[in-house]
Amino acid sequence: MTTPRVRYFAYSSNMLTDRLRERVPSATAIGIGQLAGHALRWDKRSSRDGSGKCDAEATGRQDDVVWGVIFELDPEDKPALDQAEGLGAGYMEKTVHVLTEAGPVAAVMYYATDKDPSLRPYHWYKALVIAGAREHGLPASYRSRLELVVTVSDLKAARADTHK
Repeated sequence: MTTPRVRYFAYSSNMLTDRLRERVPSATAIGIGQLAGHALRWDKRSSRDGSGKCDAEATGRQDDVVWGVIFELDPEDKPALDQAEGLGAGYMEKTVHVLTEAGPVAAVMYYATDKDPSLRPYHWYKALVIAGAREHGLPASYRSRLELVVTVSDLKAARADTHK
């Protein structure tokens, strides 16, 4: 009997398939969907560089929606994803029900616990999020909202260059 694959809802830079596969080689996109009652924020403090990273913050308002990509991955790859995301140190996880064209899909997602609303993302990070949204065909109106997010420059050129 095979162990079922883990379903993961990516809504940030992990929407970009190549980026996620660097961390989790078995990741396979199975579709896009929306998470109602959540709003995309850029206020999660990065433990690596101090900049703002994405959070799907629960608001309870059904009009608030975060779009993302549902991936399946092998269960043995989940610990690597947990480590890359900082599970227990800035992010926690929960199971959510993502609305897809085929109906609701249960998937795990990470949500921020170390937040600061004054934070802004680096330009390169926002570009990764937008690239993932474009790759998977998230709605144009949602991508347009991503474009409006204010960024700050990464003063470490070498780090910024690795993400171009």
